[in-house]
Amino acid sequence: MTLRRPKFFTAILITFITLTACSQAPAEPPVLTGTAWTLDGEASELSYVTIKSGEIAEANSFEGLSGSVSADGAASIEIDLASVSTGVDIRDERMREVLFVVADNPSATVTAQIDPVAFEALGIGESAQTTLEGTLSLKGIEAPFLAEVTVTRAGADRVLAVSNAPVIVEASRFELTDGLEQLQELAGLPSITPVVPVSFSLSFTR
Repeated sequence: MTLRRPKFFTAILITFITLTACSQAPAEPPVLTGTAWTLDGEASELSYVTIKSGEIAEANSFEGLSGSVSADGAASIEIDLASVSTGVDIRDERMREVLFVVADNPSATVTAQIDPVAFEALGIGESAQTTLEGTLSLKGIEAPFLAEVTVTRAGADRVLAVSNAPVIVEASRFELTDGLEQLQELAGLPSITPVVPVSFSLSFTR
């Protein structure tokens, strides 16, 4: 009996350890959940360049931007068309009243679906390039666009999205051609190019 007890107790111990291990739930991998991000309008920029008389380029921008990226990756940016800034007051007024008709169309909207985990996966100071597929809605008309974007984790609670190349917007796609012709007549210009390159730098916080 003395020689068998160690084997007996060893068998009991092994059985106990095995049953204990089997009774524990298997470890699950961590789940990454999306986080809602809000556009910092003060730290964001949306600009475009117009060309008149075939050779004179002028920089313009919109000063009123708002938006967010929801936890599931639905991005929405609202552009206050009344905030258009060309550097000339009378030109701003004509852009609002003649081209955009802000009384009927106060804003333009950009929407896109992104991968929210991509925001969380970046370390501070790290960047990643991606192609953003989105939709621009202006004066009740929607048109798709592609934008090459660099996303940078600027801080623990800040992400910066910057266009790598301008997004080309055609006036005819949003029925803006008539408005451009009126602007051309009012300014006494021989031409206003109906295609503009748009660039952006968008800062998001949480």
